[in-house]
Amino acid sequence: MLRTIILGTCVSVQGIFVRQLPDGRIAVRVGNRIYAGKPVKAAA
Repeated sequence: MLRTIILGTCVSVQGIFVRQLPDGRIAVRVGNRIYAGKPVKAAA
């Protein structure tokens, strides 16, 4: 499942969902790298 996360004030990353972290962030995989950040809320 593709998920989008925010890594800072204006950087977002979209990748394959890996796991939910205890602090509310999620991890996504882009190629060989894994990024963790705040999930973007779904639009209506």
